Amino acid sequence: MKKFLVTLLVALCAFSAFAQGANEKAQSVSTDGSTSMESVVLSLAEVFEEDTGIVVTYNPTGSGSGITAAAEGRADIGLSSRALKDEEVASGLTGTTVALDGIAIIVNTENPVGDLSVADIAALYKGEITNWAEVGGNDAPVVLIGREAGSGTRDGFESITDTEDACLYNQELTSTGAVITAVVSNPNAIGYASLSAVDETVKTVLVDGVAPSEETVLSGEYQIQRPFVFVTKTDTPLSEAAQQFFDFALSTDASDVIADAGAVPLV
Repeated sequence: MKKFLVTLLVALCAFSAFAQGANEKAQSVSTDGSTSMESVVLSLAEVFEEDTGIVVTYNPTGSGSGITAAAEGRADIGLSSRALKDEEVASGLTGTTVALDGIAIIVNTENPVGDLSVADIAALYKGEITNWAEVGGNDAPVVLIGREAGSGTRDGFESITDTEDACLYNQELTSTGAVITAVVSNPNAIGYASLSAVDETVKTVLVDGVAPSEETVLSGEYQIQRPFVFVTKTDTPLSEAAQQFFDFALSTDASDVIADAGAVPLV
C-alpha cells in the first residue's frame, strides 16, 4: 500500500509539472524575424505582458527567416519589414501590416551632406557617384553600408531606389544595429536603417528635402518607407494567446506604444 501511494504521488507530481509546462506554453507567444521591428515588438510585448501575464518572445533573425519560421510553424507570428511576395502568399501565408516605417538614410555625424535625392542615393549605391564631393561633401571616397540578402530593409530600400541587384556594397551586415555601428565608426560611410532604430549617434539625411518622421511617412511625403508586417499561416488559426497579441497590436490601444517605439501606427 505504501509503495502504491508513493508511486501515485510521484505520478501526480509529474502530471502537475507537465500540466504547468503545457499551460505556460499555451500562455506564451513566439515571434521571429525582422531586426528592424525589434523596438516595436518588444515595446508591444512589454505592455501586453503587463496587461495579460502572457509572455511574448522575440527572435531577431531577419525578415526572410521570420517568414520561413511562420511557414514551418516554428513561430506563432513571423515578422517581416517588407510586404509578402506573391509566391509567399500563394504558399499559404498572410501578411498583416501593423505599422509603417521610414527607412532612414544615415551618414556619419562628421559628414556635411544633409540632403540627397532618391536619384543621388541610387547613384551612390550603384557606384556611379564614388566621391562625397560630387554631392556637396568632403573630397573622400564613399563607403557603402547595407544589409544582407534576404533582409526586409534591404528589399525595401532597393525596391524604392530601383537598385535591385545593382548595389556595390562595401559591407553587407546582418542587423540594423550593425549598420548603425558601421556608419558611426567611418566618417565616409552611408547606410540605411529603420527610422525606429536610429539615434543621435548618426546623422539622418533629408531625402528630396523631406525628413523622415511619423507625419511624413504617414502622408507619403517621405518616399523611402515600408510596412512592418505580422506573418501568419492563412489556414491555421493562431493559439488563443497569439490571437490576443495579434489583436492588441492592431488596436488603438497599441498606437501610442508603436509611436513611442519610433514607428508609425495605422490607427
